[in-house]
Amino acid sequence: MKIIQVSKTGGPEELKLVDAPVPSPGPGQALVKVAASGVNFIDVYFRIGLYKADLPFTPGNEASGTVEAVGDGVTDLKPGDFVAYAMHRGSYAEYTVVPAAQLVKLPENIDFNIAAGAMLQGMTAHYLTHSSYPLKKGDKCLVHASAGGAGRLVVQMAKMLGATVYGTAGTEEKAAIAKSAGADEVIVYTKDDFVAGVKKFTDGKGVDVVYDSVGQSTFLKGLDVIRPRGMMVLFGQSSGAVAPFDPGILNGKGSLFLTRPSLAHHCLTREELLWRANDVLGWIASGKLHLRIDKTYPLGEAGQAHRDLEGRGTAGKLLLIP
Repeated sequence: MKIIQVSKTGGPEELKLVDAPVPSPGPGQALVKVAASGVNFIDVYFRIGLYKADLPFTPGNEASGTVEAVGDGVTDLKPGDFVAYAMHRGSYAEYTVVPAAQLVKLPENIDFNIAAGAMLQGMTAHYLTHSSYPLKKGDKCLVHASAGGAGRLVVQMAKMLGATVYGTAGTEEKAAIAKSAGADEVIVYTKDDFVAGVKKFTDGKGVDVVYDSVGQSTFLKGLDVIRPRGMMVLFGQSSGAVAPFDPGILNGKGSLFLTRPSLAHHCLTREELLWRANDVLGWIASGKLHLRIDKTYPLGEAGQAHRDLEGRGTAGKLLLIP
């Protein structure tokens, strides 16, 4: 089979297409023939060495596909089942072995591309809006990168919960995408200051929560738009890591709360995983939630997919197709 392998950390050129034997599932595992693999910033973080992994490794943290075989002790899956998963590395491949407890069976009317694109970013948007800061009717939130894969889903879920949503985007075209997802106002940060914009929209009161996947370039300014005792939810760093800072800043800006969550810590049990995954897939199946697939690539073009993702020229999900 073909896999993408990283033998040394670095740029997109380190994503090499190589041959490897088809693995066999061990106890509690399933072998999945990958139909589509999602491309996410977490894959970039592993590729550049920001997140550590033993070399060589195969990137990719979400996929959809068909169960080919199951290991001992697996009773709720069988060959032929259509499944998807997130948060198990190794999906940039034609076949991958996954713990059976992390696999979710697909609804009948969800195709493989949508399923692969929905899992990681969809469950991320779910925990952000339902757990990190559980939104309720009347809340106000700011969503950075609101036209991106995760941001667009956060916008939609926030609106489902009755919140007012302000977004940021880099271009007018992306602003229109965020608006179409339901954002009430979108600030084009390359033209206008988002701090001034949010203060104007909220009559100077600020928002209840900021959902920030951008990091370095937005974090400190974002603290200026949060109401007293509001929350900064920093869940990514597409512009770079946030530098260490004095926590007294949080006090000075209104006794703010700060959290740096991850999906893994919000799917600690099978029950929690199924809650989030079934909500996301169910909403997509019913038409309540819309996933945008921006582009698909052959597996061997993983490097180009990473270049496009890091270049911020995309709006929506990128997929690799083995």
